[in-house]
Amino acid sequence: AHGDYLRTGAIAQFSPVMESLGRFAQDGGPVVGICNGFQILCESGLLPGALQKNAGLKFLCKSVTLRVETTATPLTNQARVGELLEIPINHFEGNYTCSAETLAALRDEDRVVVRYLENPNGSIDSIAGICNEARNVVGLMPHPERAIESVLGSSDGAVMLQSIVASAVSGSTATSAAGRS
Repeated sequence: AHGDYLRTGAIAQFSPVMESLGRFAQDGGPVVGICNGFQILCESGLLPGALQKNAGLKFLCKSVTLRVETTATPLTNQARVGELLEIPINHFEGNYTCSAETLAALRDEDRVVVRYLENPNGSIDSIAGICNEARNVVGLMPHPERAIESVLGSSDGAVMLQSIVASAVSGSTATSAAGRS
């Protein structure tokens, strides 16, 4: 990830692959950025806002509870709005920030994907993840891929993997599983 010497994700945004990734996203391809990937998506302008050092200036490595805010993304289409997920975090610069105008747009357009139930890092509005206007680019700081098996502490991240698979099978980036029990 090029290290975090300047700003997290600031160097990676200039990687040659970013031009192709930008075109892929602009053409509607699904893009998910987890942790440093979210930071890179923000630095490259594929998502609004930025990630800064955690409140308290401490590295955080623990399990947190997230609340699903929207199911209209390729990462949450198999979840339920309001569903609580135990997912680990592992970051020093995971404090999401954005302008008041961007925050209003994220809220008004239902683009906050997941929120922290108890904000561990100072993120504005307890935001843990967001999506772009087209809903095909999603970024989040927590690591759902580390919560797939209960033997690892939680299997709650599996719903996000199932959502990605459902999106791939359906060919849609934001298919909602209304009525999931």
